[in-house]
Amino acid sequence: MEEVFFNGVVGKLEGRFHRSESPRAPLVLILHPNPTQGGTMNNRVTYALFQAFVDMGFSVLRFNYRGVGYSQGQMDGTGVGELADAIMALDWLQSQDTEANQCWVVGYSFGAWIAAQVLMRRPEIKGFTFVTPPTGMYDFNFLTPCPSSGLIIQGTRDEIVDENGVAMLAEQLATNQFVDVHYETVPHADHLYTKTLKALYETVVRAIPTIQLRPNKDVRKSAPIIPNDDY
Repeated sequence: MEEVFFNGVVGKLEGRFHRSESPRAPLVLILHPNPTQGGTMNNRVTYALFQAFVDMGFSVLRFNYRGVGYSQGQMDGTGVGELADAIMALDWLQSQDTEANQCWVVGYSFGAWIAAQVLMRRPEIKGFTFVTPPTGMYDFNFLTPCPSSGLIIQGTRDEIVDENGVAMLAEQLATNQFVDVHYETVPHADHLYTKTLKALYETVVRAIPTIQLRPNKDVRKSAPIIPNDDY
């Protein structure tokens, strides 16, 4: 795992990058929770997702949004700055292997909302993983129709994000006949996945290989930026 710095909109952004040993390995960008609520790239769930994709053979980047850790600039937290940072991070990641066979975007909590917006703006993205997408705090309606296959994960004892709202989002996205959207729950998991990180990891590594095999048809539309705040 390399410590990396790359150009963002308002200065250098700090990240951690794992380069797969496999030629043309798929790429994945991991997005962390809201920085104004303590979210960083070293968040336990964010790191578990990073490790899961490393173990599946991806080249993986996680990074700190502006104003977090050693990333330059002033912390935002509205989603506008974080989305701009995520786009720059994706550009950097793709520059590391221009012949990669797939590109994915992954986010946890607030990071899932940012990941959803990245997904709608970048037609080359093959798949996604949203862990605990905060459906009661942000509007995810711009994802209809869903442009790519992916995975949505929710804890059954989440005290912040309502499980029913996440299940409804997954059902809504799964109506697109051209993609597969898998919905998985992690039993007994709270919002922080306390004592259930292993189950989260196992859910990801079990589901993603199947989703990777599903081709997507391009059915995208533009998405709005809807600023707010989460974890």
